[in-house]
Amino acid sequence: MAEPFYITTAINYPNGRPHIGHAYEAIGADVIARFQRLRGREVRFQTGTDEHGLKMARKAAEQDRTPRALADEMSGYFRAMDDALEISYDRFIRTVEDDHHRASQAIWRAMEAKGDLYLDRYEGWYSIRDEAYYDASELTETEGGEKLSPQGTPVEWTVEESWFFRLSNYQEKLLELLRTPGFLEPESRRNEMIAFVEGGLRDLSVSRTSFDWGVKVPGSDEHVMYVWVDALTNYLTGLGYPEDTDDWRRFWPASLHLIGKDIVRFHTVYWPAFLMSADLPPPRKVFGHGFILNRGQKESKSLGNVTDPLALAENFGVDNLRYFLMREVAFGQDGSYSAEAIVARCNAELANSFGNLVQRALSMVHKNLDGALRAFSQADADRALLATVRKSCGESLPERFEALDFSQGIEAWMQAVWACNQYVDEQAPWALKKTDPERMEAVLLTLVIAIRDLALAIQPVIPTRAGAVLDMLGIPDSDRSYADLDNAGWYDALVAAGHVIAKPEPMFPRLELATEAA
Repeated sequence: MAEPFYITTAINYPNGRPHIGHAYEAIGADVIARFQRLRGREVRFQTGTDEHGLKMARKAAEQDRTPRALADEMSGYFRAMDDALEISYDRFIRTVEDDHHRASQAIWRAMEAKGDLYLDRYEGWYSIRDEAYYDASELTETEGGEKLSPQGTPVEWTVEESWFFRLSNYQEKLLELLRTPGFLEPESRRNEMIAFVEGGLRDLSVSRTSFDWGVKVPGSDEHVMYVWVDALTNYLTGLGYPEDTDDWRRFWPASLHLIGKDIVRFHTVYWPAFLMSADLPPPRKVFGHGFILNRGQKESKSLGNVTDPLALAENFGVDNLRYFLMREVAFGQDGSYSAEAIVARCNAELANSFGNLVQRALSMVHKNLDGALRAFSQADADRALLATVRKSCGESLPERFEALDFSQGIEAWMQAVWACNQYVDEQAPWALKKTDPERMEAVLLTLVIAIRDLALAIQPVIPTRAGAVLDMLGIPDSDRSYADLDNAGWYDALVAAGHVIAKPEPMFPRLELATEAA
């Protein structure tokens, strides 16, 4: 039986509305979750919002409202984004929820029992935007004398009483973990974190007294937990920790934490150390993806180039947006998008290639065969095409998706789509209708088989449109897993059932570039 699979996104910080980067991570995680389900694995998929910390408290104060009121409103926008983009999460977690407070306090007590927490005074640089502490050696200084974090965010000199975590105790264990093949990818992120840990670890301040919007430290009510202790624990909360639940036994350690490259340190140094302290196993894999850039620039409010992902989805369609982001950008690297690029990619590949294949093939089946599927004899060209499609859909795409290489996996799928279109041009069924109707029938029904495989394989990326194609073909919901690619009896079963393909509706209409976008 396939091993259960637990995937998480980073929980989003809702001090502003969602942007394209949030959508990119959610879509990437959803593609992985859907892919693993189609491979027959029991999947647990968690996302949500990280609602505590000084940044939220200050934002709420600026608006003359409570942090909870701000959190309730802003978290709702992220849930709405996930739902609109068809993100198939099992739990949308919020760090203000009672079970999360219990879990955070439980891991705190476990670290305290291990002797890894002590009370002292913190003096150092803190970035409110990153909710992160930085050593002076990590900072840069502007011409005006302002100090900036490695992420380019302002830092403040902070002095307050704090609980500290003995991070320095875990240096060798963390190096051993980071050097474990497959734990942290891509390789560039792994090398960066190994260098960071080899440089020496200082104990970490893990509580604050200058504000109270957070999880209370057990036994020290004037302290709230450092927001990253609280936030990272969400991965445990969703499985019922500290209770010994069925979900906990099945799904921990997590199969994959999918995160942005800017928070790799928190997930591969601090988080594993907290878990080791609490005698819990670390996650199996952390993957730090790159940024999505707007015409080559990182989005920011000051530049005025922040894009609402729901506006993109409304303009271009959810499946088109999902396809573009997974196809255009090598996962793990930075990538750029624009309205022109979305239109060009989706028109070339979804509309002109796959959509056109589906439309003309099924239209000819409907017109020339009355939509009826029937037994037929395959020629060498038919068998060669189906072997090409089966290899792309059943081997190449799954291999690349398993490695989180979505762009190349879709490339393998597109090679099969192009092979089908070339087959149509070479076989010319419209000419065969006059010269060899029996051969025309074989060509058209071969295409039906190929289209079924293509639609089945691409479901994780474009679930709605791929599902609609499978619906037209009469494929039951129960017969749409990757294992069904090897089910040779599906076609005969449809023939026996007398399935008829209706006149197809265009699945992938061409996109138009709005004047204002151009």
